[in-house]
Amino acid sequence: MQSGNVDLATSANSAHFGRHKQNTSHCRLSGFVSSSCTDWNRTWYTDKPDLTECFQNTVLVWFPCVYLWLLAPFYALKLYCHDCGCIRISTLCTAKTVSQPIESQYGQRSVQRSQNSDLNFLLISLSLPLSPQVLAICIIQLERIRGCRSSVFLFLFWVLVVVCSLVPLRAKIQLAMYEEVVLNLHTQYVIAVPLRLVVKGYRTPLEAGDLWNLREEDTSDKILSDLEEEWTTECAKLQEKTMVAAVALGTRLPDQAQILRKLQKEQSSGFCLLRTLARNLGPYFLTGTMCIIFHDFFMFAIPQVLSLLLGFMNEEDAPLWKGYFYATLMFLLSCLQSLFNHQYMYTCFTVGMRVKTAVMGLVYRKSLVINSASRRTCTVGEIVNLVSADTQKLMDFVVYFNAVWLAPIEIALCLFFLWQHLGPSALAGIATVILIFPLNGFIAKKRSKLQVQMKFMDGRIKLMNEILNGIKILKFYAWEKAFLEQVLGYREKELKALKKSQILYSISIASFNSSTFLIAFAMFGVYVLIDDKNVLDAQKVFVSMALINILKTPLSQLPFAMSTTMQAIVSLKRLGKYLCSEELKDDNVAKAPLSTDGEGVLIDNGTFSWTKEGPPCLKRINVRVPQGSLVAVVGHVGSGKSSLLSAMLGETEKRSGSVSIKGSVAYVPQQAWIQNATVQDNVTFGREKQKTWYQRVLDACALLPDLEILPAGDSTEIGEKGLNLSGGQKQRVSLARAVYRKADVYLLDDPLSAVDAHVGQHIFDKVIGPKGVLRDKTRVLVTHGMSFLPQADLILVLVDGEITESGSYQELLSRHGAFADFIHTFASNDRKESVTETAAQRGRTSLGDTNSTNLQGMEPMSEIDEEPVPEDLGKLMEVDKARTGRVRLEMYMEYFKTIGMAFIIPIVFLYAFQQGASLAYNYWLSLWADEPIVNGTQVDTDMKLAVYGALGFAQGIAIFGTTVAISVGGIIASRHLHMDLLKNVLHSPMSFFETTPSGNLLNRFAKEIDAIDCMIPDGLKMMLGYLFKLMEVCIIVMLATPFAAVVILPLAILYAFVQSFYVATSCQLRRLESVSRSPIYTHFNETVQGASVIRAFGEQHRFIVQANKRVDFNQTSYFPRFVATRWLAVNLEFVGNGVVLAAAILSVMGKDTLSPGIVGLAVSHSLQVTGILSWIVRSWTDVENNIVSVERVKEYADTAKEAVWTVEGSSLPLAWPQTGTIEFQDYGLQYRKGLDWALKGITLKIQEREKVGIVGRTGAGKSSLALGIFRILEAAKGAIYIDGVNIAEIGLHDLRSRITIIPQDPVLFSGSLRMNLDPFDTYTDEEIWSSLELAHLKNFVSNLPDKLNYECSEGGENLSLGQRQLVCLARALLRKTKILVLDEATAAVDLETDTLIQSTIRQQFEDCTVLTIAHRLNTIMDYTRVIVMDKGHISEMDSPTNLISNRGQFYHMCREAGLV
Repeated sequence: MQSGNVDLATSANSAHFGRHKQNTSHCRLSGFVSSSCTDWNRTWYTDKPDLTECFQNTVLVWFPCVYLWLLAPFYALKLYCHDCGCIRISTLCTAKTVSQPIESQYGQRSVQRSQNSDLNFLLISLSLPLSPQVLAICIIQLERIRGCRSSVFLFLFWVLVVVCSLVPLRAKIQLAMYEEVVLNLHTQYVIAVPLRLVVKGYRTPLEAGDLWNLREEDTSDKILSDLEEEWTTECAKLQEKTMVAAVALGTRLPDQAQILRKLQKEQSSGFCLLRTLARNLGPYFLTGTMCIIFHDFFMFAIPQVLSLLLGFMNEEDAPLWKGYFYATLMFLLSCLQSLFNHQYMYTCFTVGMRVKTAVMGLVYRKSLVINSASRRTCTVGEIVNLVSADTQKLMDFVVYFNAVWLAPIEIALCLFFLWQHLGPSALAGIATVILIFPLNGFIAKKRSKLQVQMKFMDGRIKLMNEILNGIKILKFYAWEKAFLEQVLGYREKELKALKKSQILYSISIASFNSSTFLIAFAMFGVYVLIDDKNVLDAQKVFVSMALINILKTPLSQLPFAMSTTMQAIVSLKRLGKYLCSEELKDDNVAKAPLSTDGEGVLIDNGTFSWTKEGPPCLKRINVRVPQGSLVAVVGHVGSGKSSLLSAMLGETEKRSGSVSIKGSVAYVPQQAWIQNATVQDNVTFGREKQKTWYQRVLDACALLPDLEILPAGDSTEIGEKGLNLSGGQKQRVSLARAVYRKADVYLLDDPLSAVDAHVGQHIFDKVIGPKGVLRDKTRVLVTHGMSFLPQADLILVLVDGEITESGSYQELLSRHGAFADFIHTFASNDRKESVTETAAQRGRTSLGDTNSTNLQGMEPMSEIDEEPVPEDLGKLMEVDKARTGRVRLEMYMEYFKTIGMAFIIPIVFLYAFQQGASLAYNYWLSLWADEPIVNGTQVDTDMKLAVYGALGFAQGIAIFGTTVAISVGGIIASRHLHMDLLKNVLHSPMSFFETTPSGNLLNRFAKEIDAIDCMIPDGLKMMLGYLFKLMEVCIIVMLATPFAAVVILPLAILYAFVQSFYVATSCQLRRLESVSRSPIYTHFNETVQGASVIRAFGEQHRFIVQANKRVDFNQTSYFPRFVATRWLAVNLEFVGNGVVLAAAILSVMGKDTLSPGIVGLAVSHSLQVTGILSWIVRSWTDVENNIVSVERVKEYADTAKEAVWTVEGSSLPLAWPQTGTIEFQDYGLQYRKGLDWALKGITLKIQEREKVGIVGRTGAGKSSLALGIFRILEAAKGAIYIDGVNIAEIGLHDLRSRITIIPQDPVLFSGSLRMNLDPFDTYTDEEIWSSLELAHLKNFVSNLPDKLNYECSEGGENLSLGQRQLVCLARALLRKTKILVLDEATAAVDLETDTLIQSTIRQQFEDCTVLTIAHRLNTIMDYTRVIVMDKGHISEMDSPTNLISNRGQFYHMCREAGLV
């Protein structure tokens, strides 16, 4: 680009300034002073116009120079302030830079030789240092040094040079040179950069690697580095203001006033956000505003030139050159208008892109620091909506904001010029505008109230997010239909609000599209009716029509701008509310450096709660954890054990007291949080891999046997939320992550509950216990395992949020308190002692001796070169792929098919009728304008006005009809498409959810459905409207000048070629952008759910960097898309301006045969072509880009589906299964084709009422049996019979609703407790209370404020894990089916509750068949049979006593658990 500038300097300067020096003798200093530089007789009143030589050699020469000299210092200052790094100089650029002064010097010498005057020679010598050539070269080099690739400043200078050279350079060869210069210049600035991308996109489908890197100023790091600090300051000020107001008013405020104050806070937080964004992005936005002001200047100049052209057509003896001059001037003004308009649009989209980056960055950072109370009010779905829908609203706002203040000024200017033409009759136009405004203001207000559709959309996305998170439970319980109905309920409300909004919008569109006619009708009507002498000639009619057409743009933009502003204000409030929500306080926990003595963790007289207003969850807590000690925390379900760890992490609201921790912290949550990454990435968690230590950690956490099972070992990708790992594996990966960290303080929230007893014992010995790898570390362990307590240095007993007892195991036993009673009830002390001994020995024999492992002083292990793992072997998640090429025609057909032909035919007919009416009334006007004037008046004006009015009103009604029809058709299509998508997703098998990131699915339900709801119908309305309008313009131009067809036809071909060229690239860029958006949502989702773990490990910065990378990658495909759109629009508008030039030139050529009326009609309509072409491209591209959403929504129609939910005409008895017998016949199971068999040839018969325990180590196939019975996975071979019925032959819901499972991960959904127990409302309140009583939850639920209607938060986060597990038990008790499967169901509850649950199951399910997948072997010791699984086979099967006496695998497991 730099060399291009020098090239231009060489050609233009030598032509322009060389001429100046050669001709200076013609305008000597004395002559210049004495004579005039302007001669109107020579310039205007002549057939051969020319400028005086003096004017040419002074004004035209010095004007570009003055521009350069005056503005160069300011430009240099701008370059000095914005350093983008030096650009390396090329050989070509060096050669041109050196040749430029030599050429200049040569020109100078030749001038000197031709000079006779010493004075002229002196003037030239003095002017040489100020020569613009030298200055331009200096600026080019300065731009190169400061990293500026293309220069608008020098571009405008060369344009001025070229334009000022036009008059003297009239010879044909010089004219050809000029055209080349302009062409080079145009190519350089408008075509060159995006053209390469567009050509590549046309030839081959674009890929992410083909895109340009983001400019530094557009990256997340650059934007957020300044913004974040400012926003924090703004937020602090706002919080301070709120606090002051709250203190001043105290608690005297009634509820209503408090609500009002809350709303005011939301509003002010929204304005704070706007102010912060404006401060950072405003200056760049103002440069765009300057462009739109210049655009408006050229836009208003065009009707004035049209007036002169029509005046010329009326003058019989006017010289032809004037007509050509006006035609050319109109063309040039149109071109300049296009250039400035698109520079403005480019600036707006760039600012919009930066706003999106800024908001996404702020929301993400906030999600890492938001406190639990605020987090509960804002679900993951709502946060995803903030970064998708709300950021889009702000981007629209940036584009249309200037219209809010500029549109009224444009309207005022139009009316001023109309007054000049029509006098006071223009007031009728003002009156019409005033009538249209309140109507549209009222509609905008009504539509903003209908923004509740956003609320329903939020609800729908939130529910979808929960469905995707709990899909396994939905399938186990056959609850898909209930949740499908709930989603459709939200959807219907959303569409109802949307329909009302669209009908109102149609009234608005109809009034605005008819506004041209209404204003013209009012003004012309008043004009001809108030005085017979007022005649409408072509000049009055068509200049007025051109002004009214200009008026139409601000009139149509204003309501849209107001509506966009209203939506943006709502979005700003929502964003402000979230960004100003309360954060975790840094002073919740005092962090101190590690010291060798003293307390590792200290809580002094602490009272903690989850919310500021809520009741305390922990009271009077005093804890001193000595450095390097092991503290066990025990207590019943819901007693506050997890809350105590949260208080140590600073996650709770500290009411009083103090908490301090010495050194770094590692945290293992009760429910393992697993990233969608490889096992290795999950364990190392951002740290470098140290092979020796890594292997020791895996060994200590008993993960090595699991890695052998996984397809790619530790390179296997884990699904979202650890979908492809068992509960025990997830927990061990979570523990390994903490151990690998080498932290100083370990907070372990019941990590041993989800693992088998012998694995638990192994982990305790090798990791947590006095001989484990963490023996020198401070450990706080929440546990329900009694066997570990004797080895703890300190035991804390929690009851209802208070520490009732604390001390060592022996101390607590000797006190004979509640703890001692509890221990005696559940196990004898002697047995516990023996457990620890035998378990320790077993651990050494069965799992290898690792108890010598320690963080310090490790022996170096030989570094073994690992075999490279094939890249896709452990791949699980399918990345959201972008399809390639143009959108297939079938997609359009698919979309229109869902609307139905009954809608499409009337729509096309109405459009044809609407444009026919428009053509008729415009042609009628031209006939009226050509009407001869008799005695100063025109005849039959009333009749002409009536016909004109009738045609115009007919068009208005047709416009309303088309917009309503398209809106309703769009809603019909989106209802069908959403329904299909929802059904396809819910009918997908479990494997689909394991391999598809939830972000991809949420993206379909949020962004893509939103595009189908609004964007496609709006795009179609615009595209069809402008397409028919273009046909009307072409017909009118060809009616006036049939010869124009010769110009219009090649231009149309060029237009179609450029359009198809562009659309291929644009669609591919849109797809790439959509695909790169899904990972952002997936990452957001993952971060919000694991925020406490990320905070505990201090990994916030790494996650922020990852989020920034994802956002930047998304913007990398967004930026070229809008640059390509601007490229297309500029080029096509030059095509459109060609139509203007053709119509005007042909009209001038046919001056003798054409009437002024038909010329006015043709030229005023051709002036609209540039706008029409631009809007057709825009709307066509929008439709094509958004139809991609239909393609992406339909994608899931072709994926594999589950078997049918219910079989039509099934003969299955209602009471099936009556006995509950289960028979496996040579049953085999695979998780996916190509993977090893999870179950191999299982043959087994379980009798009615039999109680069967299933045991085995992780990965042995225990859970696979349960998945097979529920047909979550279909049999690969063999069959399962329940009561003699082959389960593969009945509907999935028929099967799953008749048998019950209590799953390992207790999942609750946001909604009432009652809904969580009984989503179909099939049971009475009495039955529900009875099941709660049996599940030992009655007391807890009775004490809740809303009892059964108590609102559970997302994922049931406001209940403890144990309580959630009991809710799952209550569900099972409510269903009371003949077959019950317990999948490690009591892992998260304490021993006492476990015993209660087991006794409940024994009593309530006495006449049922019970299958228990067990970790705690004591729970199945009284079962009729125990099945021992090993590598997919049944290795042992008999009664527990027989198996123990056989001394096989089960006997060893019992010995490890201390049961024999």
